[in-house]
Amino acid sequence: MQRITITLDDDLVEQFEEFRKLRGYSNRSEAFRDLVRERLESDRLANGGEGECLAALTYVYNHHQRDLATRMTELSHAHHDLTVSTLHVHLSHHDCMETAVLRGPTRRVRAFANAAIAQPGVRHGKLYVLPIRASEEAHHHGDAHQPHRHLHLKPMT
Repeated sequence: MQRITITLDDDLVEQFEEFRKLRGYSNRSEAFRDLVRERLESDRLANGGEGECLAALTYVYNHHQRDLATRMTELSHAHHDLTVSTLHVHLSHHDCMETAVLRGPTRRVRAFANAAIAQPGVRHGKLYVLPIRASEEAHHHGDAHQPHRHLHLKPMT
């Protein structure tokens, strides 16, 4: 880890301190690191979004909308290789919220999310994307004689 020194004008320091306290950061370094990570991830995604990602797609929809449940199921099945897990929450007699955890090529994840959010009857759609490096590693667990292989996902920043 390296230590850096930065100079900020007083107004920016005040805004940063307010941000830090509002978000519950106990020190400036953690707040600054998170802001830098967020910006680096945002720029990486805005400039092509190549590579793998882990993402959370959340949307609210009216399950009484004509054929929407069928369309959403068909869309999900057509992209089953991207889906890690889903969560379905009943909000009311009409509205549901779903969150899908997705993993795969960033362009494909975004295309799937855009297609889901654009369905008539879907509201409040949002995609959170985390660029990752995926690697498969072998290691031992306790007394096991044979190594186990695991997929490890590492955030890019």
